[in-house]
Amino acid sequence: MACYEFKGMKPVIHETSFIHPLSAVTGNVIIGRDVYVGPGAAIRGDWGKIIIEDGCNVQENCTIHMFPAVTVILQQGAHIGHGAIIHGATIGKNCLIGMNAVIMDNVELGDECIVGALTFIKSDEKIPARSVVVGNPSKIIKQVSDECYNGKQKERNCINNYLERCMKAGKSVNH
Repeated sequence: MACYEFKGMKPVIHETSFIHPLSAVTGNVIIGRDVYVGPGAAIRGDWGKIIIEDGCNVQENCTIHMFPAVTVILQQGAHIGHGAIIHGATIGKNCLIGMNAVIMDNVELGDECIVGALTFIKSDEKIPARSVVVGNPSKIIKQVSDECYNGKQKERNCINNYLERCMKAGKSVNH
């Protein structure tokens, strides 16, 4: 993993988390327990602070950043899909952010939301818990049912199993 100090701030990463060697974590970043960060992810706490709570999953090629003096929070169990951008937002517990979604500054995404792939959520939006959000511009199309939420929990368990395998076997191989 590439970890960089920025203006005296060094990332703090819990020992149970897997940060892929091809990701970059910079500056004022705190990463909790059992977090997965995939290759190509850029987590830039250079202008503000990033807190990634326990059990989060930041997949390949995601970007997490902000404007100066802003704190980005990924609450416990948040799942950020491939290529998504989180810029200056707060992501609630157990949210699922679809591939290549963009969530802009000062967005507050309630717990257990699902954001569709390629969705764009503009600055200052406040999304209630358990909302399904899609489109560009984004709109809430329905609430997350218990059945849907429980299905997503099974997917998270698969991801947690993958994290455990990465911790045990995710070693660099030279050819």
